[in-house]
Amino acid sequence: MDRERPVVAILYDYDKTLCTQDMQNYGFIPSLGMVPEDFWRLANRFGWKEKMDGILAYMYTMVQTCRERGVLFTRETLKRQGRHISFFPGVADWFDRINRFGDKQGVTVEHYVISSGLREIIEGSAIAGAFKEIYASEFYYNEAGEPVWPKMAVNFTAKTQFVYRINKGVLDVSNDHDLNASMPDDSKRVPFTSMIYVGDGLSDVPCMKMMRSYGGQAIAVYQAVNKRGVEQLLRDGRVDFIFPADYREGSDLENTMKNIIRKMAVSQRLEEESAQQLRSVREREGGVNK
Repeated sequence: MDRERPVVAILYDYDKTLCTQDMQNYGFIPSLGMVPEDFWRLANRFGWKEKMDGILAYMYTMVQTCRERGVLFTRETLKRQGRHISFFPGVADWFDRINRFGDKQGVTVEHYVISSGLREIIEGSAIAGAFKEIYASEFYYNEAGEPVWPKMAVNFTAKTQFVYRINKGVLDVSNDHDLNASMPDDSKRVPFTSMIYVGDGLSDVPCMKMMRSYGGQAIAVYQAVNKRGVEQLLRDGRVDFIFPADYREGSDLENTMKNIIRKMAVSQRLEEESAQQLRSVREREGGVNK
C-alpha cells in the first residue's frame, strides 16, 4: 500500500505579512467614518484602562463602536470587507507556484494562517481558498448574524497552540483531548522539521522561536517601516532569514522558500529510506528467530 506523501507546512501570519496593513484598516474602519490611527488608539486605551487582553479589547471596541455609530456589523459585512484587502506583490499566485514546486519535489505543501486578525475578514479575502485551515480571532454570532461573544481570541503567545495542532494533525480547535494526548514523534502528521513560519515582527516571535528550537525554519518579511525591527530579529537569532515582502516569481523570498522545501523533501526521503532499512532488518531478524 502506498504511503501518504510527506507534507511541508507553511504557516503565515496575515497582517503585514501577506497584506500590507492591519486587515481592519481596509474596509471595517472606513465604514465607521474613522481613520485607522484613531480606531486603534481607542481600542488600545480601552484595553489599558480595563487591563484587558489586547485582542479582546479591539474585538469589543469593534462591536461597541458600531453600536454607537449605527453601523451594521454582521458576519457577512465583515466577509465583504475582506474583498478590499491589498496584498504584497506576488501573493495572489504565490500559493499555486509553491504547490507546484512541492509536487515536483515529491511533497504536498499545505498553507495555514495563524493570525490575531479576524477569521471572517480573511474568509472574505481573495486568497482564503489557498489555506488548509485559518486560525484567527473570531466572533460567535446569533441567528441574525450579529456578534454576541468572542469565539476565539488569538493573542501572540496563543498562536503556538496552533503550531502543535498542525504538528499532530488535530486541526479542530474544540478537540483538546487529542491535542494534549501523548503521541510518538514518528506518528505526528507534520514534523516540526517540515514546518516554515512566515511573519513580520515581534508578535510572531513565539512561533518563530518554536521553529528554531524544534528544527523548522523561520522567515521574517518586511516593508520599509519595519525593516530595522526585522533586522534586529535576525541579529538576535530569532529568525533564519529576512526578505522584503515580495512574493513574486524569482524573488529572493521565493528562491529561498524553494530551497527550504527542496531540503525538507530530501530530508524526509532520507528518513524514510533509513526507516525502511530498519524495518527490513527487523523483519529478517524476526524470521531468523522463528
